[in-house]
Amino acid sequence: MHCPFCGHEDTQVKDSRSTEDGAAIRRRRVCAACGQRFTTIERVQLRELTVVKMDGRRVPFDRDKLARSIRVALRKRPVDEERQERIVNGLVRQLEASGETDVPSARIGEMAMDALHAVDGVAYVRFASVYRDFREVEAFSKLLTDMKPGEEDAASPLPRHEDRRQ
Repeated sequence: MHCPFCGHEDTQVKDSRSTEDGAAIRRRRVCAACGQRFTTIERVQLRELTVVKMDGRRVPFDRDKLARSIRVALRKRPVDEERQERIVNGLVRQLEASGETDVPSARIGEMAMDALHAVDGVAYVRFASVYRDFREVEAFSKLLTDMKPGEEDAASPLPRHEDRRQ
């Protein structure tokens, strides 16, 4: 492993521990040349996934991009980081287990929306508004109308806004 600080090739593992329910290994490393410490994360990858974009372009699947999108949708929502990581891990496992190496971006978006819908209605609406590129208020209205009553805050332990005044 190359040192990210000086580029030296000789780095030493000082500590390893399992993370993410055993789905990854976190390693603390130290560079033999500059003495800097850094962390690496090692995950199992069943197969190389390629995302087929709407315009036909093919790009390597980026787990971090999916994780960022999920985190942005869940920002300031009552869903802890561990649960967010489990959502991302579950989505990646589903994609890898599908047996396909080429995955349409639309399928990834729909899977993420389904996962968020099951966890937090507000995060689902946030993600859907970006993913479906809402440009009109009517699109939001239709999405909210299609949701069952109470789904928008089903995962939230907080009372709804009008109930907080009491």
